[in-house]
Amino acid sequence: MGQEPVIRLSIFEKYLTVWVILCIGIGITLGKLAPGIAVKLDAMSVYQVSIPIAICLFFIMYPIMVKIDFSEVIKAGQTPKPVLMTLGINWLIKPFTMYLFATLFLGVLFRKFLPGTEIVKSGVEVELWRSYVSGAILLGIAPCTAMVLMWSYLARGNGGLTLVMVAVNSLTMLFLYAPLGGLLLGVNAMPIPWQTMILSVGIYVALPLVAGYFSRKVILKRKGLEWFKGQFLQVLTPVSTVALLVTLVLLFSFKGEIIVANPLTIFWIAVPLFIQTIVMFVLGYFVLSRILKLSYRDAAPASMIGASNHFEVAIATSTMLFGLSSGASLATVVGVLIEVPVMLMLVGICKRTELMFSPTRRFPET
Repeated sequence: MGQEPVIRLSIFEKYLTVWVILCIGIGITLGKLAPGIAVKLDAMSVYQVSIPIAICLFFIMYPIMVKIDFSEVIKAGQTPKPVLMTLGINWLIKPFTMYLFATLFLGVLFRKFLPGTEIVKSGVEVELWRSYVSGAILLGIAPCTAMVLMWSYLARGNGGLTLVMVAVNSLTMLFLYAPLGGLLLGVNAMPIPWQTMILSVGIYVALPLVAGYFSRKVILKRKGLEWFKGQFLQVLTPVSTVALLVTLVLLFSFKGEIIVANPLTIFWIAVPLFIQTIVMFVLGYFVLSRILKLSYRDAAPASMIGASNHFEVAIATSTMLFGLSSGASLATVVGVLIEVPVMLMLVGICKRTELMFSPTRRFPET
């Protein structure tokens, strides 16, 4: 058997945490010093979907989609265990543990540090801690879709399987998001931005998927596999990471004023969100994946899709329900703040523990 080619991280991938921190700082600074620019960019939206961020997310996803061998997707669809595992975590466990962690920390342990009330968009006065819990709930019932393709790629996971899981969770979110939100928020009916959700899935998943599939097919036919891997992908690979960094600058320029005005509150909100992410990852990666005897390439993305959140949908929903300046919206922004650094940490854990699943294969040192 030939030796498997060594895959090394680019400088962007290797030091992505550093670039993320820098971009968060740049975004917050931009939002503070030039709020007019951020407001104009944020106003460029359709059904609460930011057009600038949508463009960036397309360029995050396209380089990943074009690398997928779609014959692997068919094989992945024939392996239901990891897909069922993510569905179980995302819809039977994760929403309720998020509610419990948020209520425990924000409603009990940290409650004395979160005084006061606010008037939400509907005109109802609520305690601030309850508003923060509502934002956490909206994060907990929105499983990650687009960004998990990036985490799977960085962790050297099964791209075909990841795509299947993204598609399945996107569809189930359309049917389960509103009922679970209504149950956990304690309201009779929750107005869900259906246009936002459908448009998000179209932009973040369907559009780059179609573009990746057909462009890959054309390139392989005209240039061959060797040119595709040796030249095209070499040029394209940094595009995803650069687009991710630009997305962070935009997101935090939009919300920079909120973050600067609430530094300590952000810490209190971040604690249950961080614990929730870690608990869901440990449950999926170290417990259920082992019980189900998944391979590493299946276990890593299956566990990370259960740990991360679709913060774009959560932010849009909280804005429509409670208003942009509400405590719920602030909580969803905190979800953005911790999502990338925490998921990068989990990617590193996956790669360092790969031998647990396949003792005969090891990633090269980078």
